[in-house]
Amino acid sequence: MAKAGQRIRRTASTPGLRPARGFTLIELLITIAIAAILAAMAAPSFNSAFLSNKLTGFANNFVASAQLARSEAIKRNAVVRVCRSADGATCATTGTWQQGWVVFHDANNDGAVSAGETVIQIQQSLSSGYYFSGDSYSVPFQGTGGTAALVTLTLCRAAPSAGNQERTIKVSPTGRTSVETTRTGVCS
Repeated sequence: MAKAGQRIRRTASTPGLRPARGFTLIELLITIAIAAILAAMAAPSFNSAFLSNKLTGFANNFVASAQLARSEAIKRNAVVRVCRSADGATCATTGTWQQGWVVFHDANNDGAVSAGETVIQIQQSLSSGYYFSGDSYSVPFQGTGGTAALVTLTLCRAAPSAGNQERTIKVSPTGRTSVETTRTGVCS
């Protein structure tokens, strides 16, 4: 036993004394190196998931616009059109769908936003680097909710490098809109 005022020298074998805990510098560096290797291996799958989410978001925006146009056509019992539009005020007959689109009540059924016609929705242009094209520059929904013919649109990433997947959006003559994930290489 120690007397008052004496210091007790503790050793590793002294009861109640715990050895120091923590990482050595070498252990820390090895852990960081392993984490970096795992992150590098996971990066391509994150890029693919990011691209998939972005394409799905853009496709869903168009589907929502088409469904809005269809419901408005049925409600108004008149033609409501979705058309490509760079400025949100007129329909474009050149360019592609990534410049944006507009949903409007086409009262005179001329395919253009005329004076007195109601613009229902405006969709701004898509992010640069994406390609959104189709076989039609507008989709007219009749008062019954249908369209004149099948409309097919393709959405994909074109830059900085072509993506490995696309979204094919189809509007059937009955007015039903569907989206399919494809890998046809339209943008490659």
